[in-house]
Amino acid sequence: MFSKDIGIDLGTANVLIHVKGKGVVLDEPSVVAIESDTKKVLAVGESAHRMVGRTPGNIVAIRPLRDGVIADFEITEVMLKAFIDRVGGRNWYGRPRILICAPTNITSVEQKAIREAAERSGAREVFLEEEPKAAAIGAGMDIYQPSGNMVVDIGGGTTDVAVLSMGDIVTSSSIKVAGDKFDDAIMKYIKNKYKLLIGERTSEDIKIKIGTVNTEGRDDEIDIRGRDMVTGLPLTVTIRSAEVREALWDSVMSIVSAAKSVLERTPPELSADIIDRGVILTGGGALLDGLDTLLSEELMVPVLVAEDPMHCVVKGTGIMLDNLDKVANSKNKGYKK
Repeated sequence: MFSKDIGIDLGTANVLIHVKGKGVVLDEPSVVAIESDTKKVLAVGESAHRMVGRTPGNIVAIRPLRDGVIADFEITEVMLKAFIDRVGGRNWYGRPRILICAPTNITSVEQKAIREAAERSGAREVFLEEEPKAAAIGAGMDIYQPSGNMVVDIGGGTTDVAVLSMGDIVTSSSIKVAGDKFDDAIMKYIKNKYKLLIGERTSEDIKIKIGTVNTEGRDDEIDIRGRDMVTGLPLTVTIRSAEVREALWDSVMSIVSAAKSVLERTPPELSADIIDRGVILTGGGALLDGLDTLLSEELMVPVLVAEDPMHCVVKGTGIMLDNLDKVANSKNKGYKK
């Protein structure tokens, strides 16, 4: 009875943890550094993330989650244990109940993998909840009224689009195009155009510092360093915002298509509500310059970026923790045991 309730946003790029009564206590990259020979864990989270692309041959920095699901079960378990211990979740007097958010369309096998990883990390009970639902609640939307609310949650591995009403998802779509695909697209573009090889971290820097998808958006430039594919030597080139827009265009249009397909399947009464209320953008991808403008033009409805979009899902889990007994007693949830 003394154990804590914990909410986890188990993201492809970052893991965020909300402890009931304390708020958000952890926000760290989903990375684990291990010694490849002995499988010994050297670092977890931020310290492991600093090693990405910079390790000697015997040390590997692994991202155990890919496209919103567990790609490496053992490493995910190690990472969860480390993070739960770090926030004091497991102790001598009890194991925590854990609420974990997952994409809307994960399979029952993927649900089971997430549940088992959490249980083996020390959870007494595990509840799974859909990410867009938590994101909408965390963004301050009242999803429990009989009116339509639409959220587009762009994370690291997946983009979840959902229309919610009466506390549940009416129509939804989840695609594996999000922050990681943006980074890959930038890497590929620079490789093809400049014959320059860059790493994940450089690509992410470009996206954050000068990225845009709006023709009238920011017009900045950045010097980037990488390895020349022709000479094999280090090389510096200058990249402009317009080039980043060109690199990201196909990925962003995939998100636009997913949002359109959800709207097309939405009952007309709820569509009318969405025209009045607008669409809320959450997740790290919501911070991409010009994305709200582009979506608004394509969907022909108002699009607003949530306040503190990166923390919407974990804030939503925190609000759900206050009603965890209701969640536990709910019989009609597909994600529950």
